[in-house]
Amino acid sequence: MTTQVKDDMKLTPPHGGTLINGYAVEDQTQALREEASGLPSVVINARQLSDAHMIAQGAFSPLQGFMGHEDYSAVVKDMHLANGQPWPIPVTLAVDSHQAAELKEGKRIALSMGDGEVVGVLSLQGKFRRDREEEALAVYRTTEEQHPGVANLYQDGDVILGGKVTLFPGLPALEDGILPHYRTPSQTREAISQLGWYTVVGFQTRNPVHRAHEYIQKCALEAVDGLLLHPLVGETKSDDIPASVRMRCYQVLLENYYPQDRVLLSVYPAFMRYAGPREAIFHALVRKNYGCTHFIVGRDHAGVGNYYGPYDAQHIFKEFQPGALGITPLFFENSFFCRQCHGMATEKTCPHGADHRVSLSGTQVREMLAKGEMPPEEFTRPEVAKVLMES
Repeated sequence: MTTQVKDDMKLTPPHGGTLINGYAVEDQTQALREEASGLPSVVINARQLSDAHMIAQGAFSPLQGFMGHEDYSAVVKDMHLANGQPWPIPVTLAVDSHQAAELKEGKRIALSMGDGEVVGVLSLQGKFRRDREEEALAVYRTTEEQHPGVANLYQDGDVILGGKVTLFPGLPALEDGILPHYRTPSQTREAISQLGWYTVVGFQTRNPVHRAHEYIQKCALEAVDGLLLHPLVGETKSDDIPASVRMRCYQVLLENYYPQDRVLLSVYPAFMRYAGPREAIFHALVRKNYGCTHFIVGRDHAGVGNYYGPYDAQHIFKEFQPGALGITPLFFENSFFCRQCHGMATEKTCPHGADHRVSLSGTQVREMLAKGEMPPEEFTRPEVAKVLMES
């Protein structure tokens, strides 16, 4: 029941040329539910459901389902699908061997949550075992369980089920206050078209936007028609700021400091993998599906701890032939406020030493907020700081 959505040719084409729509169409939903009630089933977790929604809404185009062995192996080894299209991260459905034992290739399987709710159907095309340490080392550059992405990988089952997915219509799990900003790739592309933008730069974030982010976004806006501010609102680390709080920060910032007709705030309802360089490529390709022609890659994109070098996420783009990704990365140095320059700058533009620069870590900011101290205006806008303090 997977269909493909024709795209407005004025906009940049999605990855693979078409947007996938893997949701059951209305007049077929009831029949599919009845079929699913008689199928063998597997229980999936929240991250797997998130991936299923991202596949079904076309955000992970050209994927029509969870990866089979050929695509999985090609992605792990050289960041391409089996057909040669760039793709850096495995998107898999892993279950334990007990669940997998009775499943027959070529048959259909119901996908259910722990509470018994059936959310869709998988057409099982193959099942296989993977080497989790090999995947961890290739994708995350470490096998340490302290890495949150590696920890999730090791917690998953040991058998991969590959095949096309058809989901029942529904929404990804979203916190309160986020739904008004939720758009599928198709809806986002329609909004971009209505705004009359031809060139769009995407910005990925899982944190409130501070002055350094604002600076590089506005630098990028000088070269394109519009900015898609696209915060990730799926599962993140437990110490990350909740998505609902971040959304209030984005709103007050955009209301006061950005041109209203040149920024589109929308949400990216995926979970964070913390795969650093590979996830930078992944985020760029996904934003291409949302209609972006350009994508901002700053310092330590999608990083965590000290697992990646500060600019590894920029260097990895050189491993692809020019034009192969179909989206233009915009690389930015770490930015800061320089008291001597009296403005925002980077190492490329500021001649002054570190003692003149206002640059705070996330830990320092959290400590200040916990003490009731307002972060300096050179670091974050006071409206944003107020939201953070109130939360």
